[in-house]
Amino acid sequence: MKDTLEIRWHGRGGQGAKTAAMLLADVAFETGKFVQGFPEYGPERMGAPITAYNRISSEKIMLHSNIYEPDYVVVVDETLLESVDVTAGLKPEGAILVNTTRSVDKIRPLLNGYEGAVYLVDAKGISIKTLGRNFPNTPMLAATAKVCDVMEKERFFDEMRKLYQAKFAKKPEVIDGNMEALRIAYAEVSNG
Repeated sequence: MKDTLEIRWHGRGGQGAKTAAMLLADVAFETGKFVQGFPEYGPERMGAPITAYNRISSEKIMLHSNIYEPDYVVVVDETLLESVDVTAGLKPEGAILVNTTRSVDKIRPLLNGYEGAVYLVDAKGISIKTLGRNFPNTPMLAATAKVCDVMEKERFFDEMRKLYQAKFAKKPEVIDGNMEALRIAYAEVSNG
């Protein structure tokens, strides 16, 4: 499975990390990739730490386990940096993506010595601006697609629009806000 991209998501129940991982699997599948997207729960309650995973490959995926040595880690809730070792097993040539308004200099000391690439995006601010509420999963999904180079940018947006049209068929008014959140996060994610 040398061609397999592995991503581990860290969030809290209710923030949409599981949903984002599943949507990423869906859009990658639409480009002909083999995919896995699945959660791992601890105590199942709002606000409790959760972990979700993605495997994306051009070859059939035979492995069915959690991801212990991810290429990328996505942190949907930065408070987890103080209580969960989100960098455990993270490959040095990979990267970590954090939802935060803080700088890399403020985040790096919380990464247990991880010296690889660090990407930041204010997913909370973007979601409040575009959706009127704190739904960080949509901006984090776009930032992840960009950082992990899952697919070509416009193909990502086209596939996400199709998914949102199906998902929000009875609430089409939320599609434009979600698309705007995706576009802003894709543009604003940075490693500095």
